Formats: sequence, C-alpha cells, structure tokens
Amino acid sequence: MATEPPTEMRVLELPADARAWVRRQQLGGRRVAFVPTMGALHEGHLALVRRGAELADDVAVSIFVNPTQFGPNEDFSRYPRTWEDDLRLLRRDGVGMVFAPAADQMYGSRFSTLVAPPRVAEAFEGSIRPTHFQGVCTVVLKLFQIVPADVAVFGQKDYQQARVICDMVADLNLDIDVNVYPTVRDPDGLALSSRNRYLPAGDRERALALWRALSLVARLREAGSCDPSEWQAAMVEELHRSGVDTIDYAAVVDPQTLLPLPGPLSPLPSDPANAPPVAVALIAARIAGTRLLDNLLVR
Repeated sequence: MATEPPTEMRVLELPADARAWVRRQQLGGRRVAFVPTMGALHEGHLALVRRGAELADDVAVSIFVNPTQFGPNEDFSRYPRTWEDDLRLLRRDGVGMVFAPAADQMYGSRFSTLVAPPRVAEAFEGSIRPTHFQGVCTVVLKLFQIVPADVAVFGQKDYQQARVICDMVADLNLDIDVNVYPTVRDPDGLALSSRNRYLPAGDRERALALWRALSLVARLREAGSCDPSEWQAAMVEELHRSGVDTIDYAAVVDPQTLLPLPGPLSPLPSDPANAPPVAVALIAARIAGTRLLDNLLVR
C-alpha cells in the first residue's frame, strides 16, 4: 500500500538526506521519478517534471550547475542562476524534493574519479567540447547514486546527451529507466533553452534559423527525398541564408549511434507517424555569441 504523497516540497543539500528521502518514498510503495537540471528553469524543464509525475508517484528534481561539464572558456561563471524562481515553479508543479548541493558536496577536496563516456559521445559535442561528456557522465552517475529513483526524465533537445546517458545506463547495468521527452518549443518553433535568455532581442529571428533548417528536412522527406546528403546540404544553405554567425555542425546521422548513414534511406512508409526513426538531424550554431542546439528525428 503506497504512503500518502508528501505535503510540502523538501529542499535538501546533503546527499545522504536526498538518498534517504527517495528510499522512504520507495519503502512506502511509491515510485519516484528524477529530473536532473542545472536550474534556470523554463517550460521545457517543467514538461519533464510533468512527465515524471505521469510515470511515478513522486518527482525529485536536482539543481546543480555542474562545473566538470564546462570547458575552460565556456560560460560556467555566467550560466543563469534563478534560484527563487526555480523553487517557486517546482513547488507550483508539485515536486516532492529538490536536491541542491554545494559544489564541495559533489566534488570533495580529494575527488579524482571520472567516468569515461560511451562511444556515442565521440562526435559532435564530444569533438568540440572534449571534456564535456566526461563531466556529464560523472555527475549523472553520481546523481543516480544520490537520488536512486525508479525513472529519470531527460529532454530530447540535448539529443546527444540523452543518447550518451542511455548508453551509459545500459553499459553499466544501472537500475534506473531513462525516459526521453520530446523537445518543447515556443509557438514560433524555437527550442526552449536556458541559454535563450542570452540572446539579444533583435537576434531571436536569426535563432529561428535552426528550426527552419530542421523543418526543411521534414519537408524534403515528406516530398519523397531519401537522400540524407541532400537534407544536410539544405540545412547548411538555410543556416547561411539566415545569417547564423557560426555553424559548429549540421548533420543527418543514425539516431542510435550518431554515425554517418550508409546511403539513401527507404521511402517514407504509408503510416509515418508510427514508423521508427531512421535518422536524426542535428544542428549546433552560434548567434550573437550564444551557442544553440536543436534536432529533429526523421521517420
């Protein structure tokens, strides 16, 4: 028989307290979902929280800006931190526990163990940010130990990161399910991201170039094109035409391995809505100094 749901949101800083909270819920027969975040929450994060509430009885969220996944010239120091707003939103959405550790709780003075990421981390973000996924895998594995939930929810917006975590969980036989939730977008198509707030007001239209480029891939597929190289060229052309400052990558690859596709794909099936993905289009681009990522699954 499940216990009653928690009556108020707990905000915990110590790993032992967070672990005990999860174990208490589970011993009471309640299933726990976990949403790891770095704060600066927006509607995309809250969609993950709501998905967690669909999959479990209680939802735990972590807020921790993880220093080990930032490179030396990246935005760790200026990454947006909106603590009071974050807590207000999570309390409104019925979160049971927030784990918000200090850096020295996660990485003590003698900390030296790092997790090597799986092979799917090698290209794209892994080649541009060489230590990024090592930091991601290390902190996520630590969080899974501290918050031993039944299911963890991640967003598709960071597609490669989600694949890295899924492969790490499988490779290391971790006892947690991973649920990947579709990208949440503004009405004009811009993928929600904490870094969007870096964009100057006049550069939002340029940022929409990522979604326009991905939408071109969908239209080409629907029009009968089976050639990923054609889709990739169309994405690059649209990004250049829209005045994107820098294209880090714009590629169409295998949705599981992120390796290049061997050649043309099969024609679109008669019922594409239920067809499995055959490719993923990935984009990383810089606009007014802000680095944006987006992706689209191709069925």
